[in-house]
This record gives sequence, C-alpha cells and structure tokens, in this order.
Amino acid sequence: MPRRSHYSSLIHKAWGSRVFFLFLPRISIFELGFLGFNRPMRRRFFVDRFEGRRATLTGESAHHAGRVLRVSAGQLFELSDGRSVWLGRVDRAGRDAIEFSLLEPVECRTPKLTTLLMLSVVKFDRFEWALEKSTELGVSEIMPLAAARSEKALVAAVTKRAARWKKILMESAQQARRLRAPVLSPLAGPAEAFRSAAAAKPDAALLFFSEALGASPLRPILEPRRPCSHAMLAIGPEGGWTEEERSAAWAAGFLEVSLGGTILRTETAVTAALAAVNYALTEP
Repeated sequence: MPRRSHYSSLIHKAWGSRVFFLFLPRISIFELGFLGFNRPMRRRFFVDRFEGRRATLTGESAHHAGRVLRVSAGQLFELSDGRSVWLGRVDRAGRDAIEFSLLEPVECRTPKLTTLLMLSVVKFDRFEWALEKSTELGVSEIMPLAAARSEKALVAAVTKRAARWKKILMESAQQARRLRAPVLSPLAGPAEAFRSAAAAKPDAALLFFSEALGASPLRPILEPRRPCSHAMLAIGPEGGWTEEERSAAWAAGFLEVSLGGTILRTETAVTAALAAVNYALTEP
C-alpha cells in the first residue's frame, strides 16, 4: 500500500449534492488560512455613524437583533456606516439599542460600476422581488417610473410603500454584505426621468430595454464601452413601453436594446439586464 500523504487527514464525504470536508488537527493554521477558513462570514448591520471606537444599533434593526437573533454581549458582527466597515463586539444588548466596541476595520469591496435602475411600477410583489435582487446585483439607485401602462392604482400607492421599500433595500444590502443600501428616488414620469438622468451623466451607458423588433442586441452595444463607470437602465412595465415613451428615450440619448427574442416579466428583465451589464462593463 503506498504511503499516505500529509493530507490523508482530509476526509471527504458526499451527501446528495453537498460536499463536506472534515479537517483533523494535523492541518496547520497556515493551511486553513490558505483555504479561506480564517475569514468567518459574519452578519452585517448598518449603523447611523461611528463615534470614535464605538457604535450603536437602534430602531427595528436593534429590535430584530435583540429579540429574534438574541444577540448577547461578546458576540462579533460587521458594522457599516455607509463609508467603511468595522468588526464590532457587542458590549450591551438592550431592548432598543445594541452597543458595540469597534475592534478593527474590515476590507470592503465597492462596485466599480455606478448603476441607476429606472424601474416601471408593476404589481408590488414582483416590484419588491426586483428591488431585492437588484440590490444583491449592486445597483446604486432605483427610481420608480409611472409608465403609461403601469396600473394607476399601483402608481397612486407608491408613496405609501416607500418606507417598506427602503427597508427591503436595507435588509437586502446587509444580506449581500454591501457597504450601503441603494438610494430609492421619488416616483417620476419616464420622459422626465430620461432627460434628467442623461443630463446628469452624459457619458454613462444609457440603455432602454425593449421587446420591440427594432431593438438592438445588447452584446454589440456593451462591448465597445468597456470599461465604464456609470450605467442607466430603463425597464418597462407589463405590456411594454408606449411609442411616446420610446421617443422620449431616444430624444434623451438612450439606446434601445433587447434581452433576446422572448418576452420577459419585468422582474426577470431586471436581473438579466443587471447581470449582463455588470459582466460587460466592469473591469476584471
């Protein structure tokens, strides 16, 4: 029988589609670090500010941490104030506030591409799903659009939903371990939104997603623009854009592009468009 190697202590188990590795003490700390086991994945919270080497979590986040997660003194979490991330140790867990000592800064990757998503209002369950997934995909700002084919009752209720949507963005950003949550802009009409977005960043990639037969394939539009620091994406409602909205987008300098030959739901188009744009416009 051949002599077993130093790594014979690595036991491999397969269970269904999952693979588990059990490491015995013979593997050194250095080897564990090389394999990434010295970087535990900790939950991240957003705080209002860092005060010296202290921070306090308040509001609903503190209530959730204390009552649901049952946070206790001595536990470690990552904390972000929107500018930097620190490793924090719980000093006191109260009903309405969790107090932390800041131990050391945590490296945090920030997106190289700043993306504005102009998202037409659709049924709220689908709209909120799109908010969550676009946050995970790194979008910087989301602007709800009152498109002509958006349901009028839904458009009228947008203002009342704003607080709920901001909470979804914050929770999704924390889960995705982002530095900060995306900005939720006020509801706007498409023509106004196209004009203001193009004027603010004339060098941005301006993309108007459409299922119209004349829309250009996305790939040849994106490839010459790499790398790019800003992108603005407009996603239409169920039923698509009107001719007036298409004309307004063209007038503002948007390029009409397609995600393929099939008709996608709005929330599907959001994830496909953001994934494609991130891949095509971001430097490796």
